[in-house]
Amino acid sequence: MSAETGGAGTVLDLGTIDAPVLVYGGPYSNLQATRALFDRADTLGIAPGHRITTGDIVAYCAAPEATTRAVMARGGLVVRGNCEESFGAGAEDCGCGFAEGSACDLLARGWFAHAMGELSPGSRAFMAACPTEIRFRMAGLRLSAVHGSFSAINRFIFPSDTAAMAAESALTDADIVLAGHSGVPLAHPVKHQWWLNAGVIGMPANDGDPRGWFMVLTPGAKGLEVVFHRLDYDWGAAAAEMRTRGLAEDYARALETGFWPSMDVMPDADRATRGQPLPLSGLRIGTATARAA
Repeated sequence: MSAETGGAGTVLDLGTIDAPVLVYGGPYSNLQATRALFDRADTLGIAPGHRITTGDIVAYCAAPEATTRAVMARGGLVVRGNCEESFGAGAEDCGCGFAEGSACDLLARGWFAHAMGELSPGSRAFMAACPTEIRFRMAGLRLSAVHGSFSAINRFIFPSDTAAMAAESALTDADIVLAGHSGVPLAHPVKHQWWLNAGVIGMPANDGDPRGWFMVLTPGAKGLEVVFHRLDYDWGAAAAEMRTRGLAEDYARALETGFWPSMDVMPDADRATRGQPLPLSGLRIGTATARAA
């Protein structure tokens, strides 16, 4: 394992991993979902050292400090997202990339102030120290985990954004990019590479299902197996806790309905798929397939 610091931040290289890795995004201060994920990981036999989150530990929900502490204890490695960057630096906003005055921007002011008031200095220092990129090798393939993209930590890349995936993939020598930030799981081939997003656990994927998403990568003799999983947890309790703490009803209701309160950040093509089941299960990426021109 090695780390190097460059102009864009710190890169953590884990070397070669020969065991399954669980990838998840966006705990979002949702303690119920976070604990459920770690319990599921324990059941799958995936130890904390082989768990990677693509960032945004803290956001919309009610328990920022407790969720951060749970991630520190059981969550494994964390890619620094824009929320970690903002809280770690004591910034005035989340840096999510929402257009000023949009519904998402206005709602973010409430949860950001709540989280900043609750997070301890130790938790914010932990966030500031997270790497901006985590690299490793598995089944002969090179993988790189980032938050939004290589060019911008807060770049939203949704399933329809194939041109953005191609442009960002050209900035890395990785065979597989593991991205986060958008909140929607996806798997898309980009020439000789793949762009994968595990989705998030702390909010639904705007598909009308309250459950979150995560992903398990398993090395094998014929390549890398990628399997997407749904996460069951007590979203009713998470929503109730948000209401008790006086947080936005919009996001509490989203936890229960599976629908986002706003689609400001989404391209039209992705808005049109609101409420539709996501066609994700599993795939296998072979070394020859990934690197074929």
